[in-house]
Amino acid sequence: MNGFLILFAVALVVSAIGFKKYVWFISIGYGFSVAAIGAALLCMFGGSADAGLIIACVLFMMYGIRLGGYLTYRETKKASYNKKMKTEIKDGKGMSVIAKCGIWISAALLYACETSPVLFRLQNGKGTDGWVIAGIIIMAAGLVTETSADVQKSLAKGKRPGRFVDTGLYKIVRCPNYMGEMTFWTGVFLTGIGSNAGAWQWIAALTGYLGIIYVMFGGARRLEIRQDREYKDDPEYWAYKNKTPIMIPFIPLYSVSKYKWLVA
Repeated sequence: MNGFLILFAVALVVSAIGFKKYVWFISIGYGFSVAAIGAALLCMFGGSADAGLIIACVLFMMYGIRLGGYLTYRETKKASYNKKMKTEIKDGKGMSVIAKCGIWISAALLYACETSPVLFRLQNGKGTDGWVIAGIIIMAAGLVTETSADVQKSLAKGKRPGRFVDTGLYKIVRCPNYMGEMTFWTGVFLTGIGSNAGAWQWIAALTGYLGIIYVMFGGARRLEIRQDREYKDDPEYWAYKNKTPIMIPFIPLYSVSKYKWLVA
């Protein structure tokens, strides 16, 4: 339990950036919290961890620095993005301190739960096995997918800023960055199989994994609603939407906008 509380504390400290702008609790604060947790795990267990688990921790750091850096750049440098988001995301100015604290604490708890499978394997003295090898391969694949999707979207928007993106990975699914995110955390969850001890460790790992899957589908719903409004008069968009799965390749789920319970 002490190790988990340390990860929770690390996430609390880093994600506190959200008190400057509340959406940063779950964006910039999210990315850098995962990076900081990876560094904390190396500090706590680096002397006893084997190569596979060290790689998993390094992947946390790479994932978090990439995501946090990208979101920081987008928030601070892209005027067009900020102008659009002013109408899409509440600024939080009217939000009470209690409400902000609730978001802060719940977000930090989620980040600790998401990363907990690696912690538990290290903490329980379990080394690298087939689950860890499979997990870090899937984590790396998710990181590459997410990074590639962001790069492809930036390049496509640079050429045709007023058009939706349907090239590269966007030919396969409409939200490949979210697909990459889910792939990464699927890999993390797999690293804990065979090492989680007791009900509470399984509950923490499952809470983190199912929580981020829910958040990703909520983000996809929010994006879909925005794109439906933005491209409502574009027949090419509707043809693309109706034939391209929103998140998971080859699974004929083309829309989640009607699922109001996806409120993330």
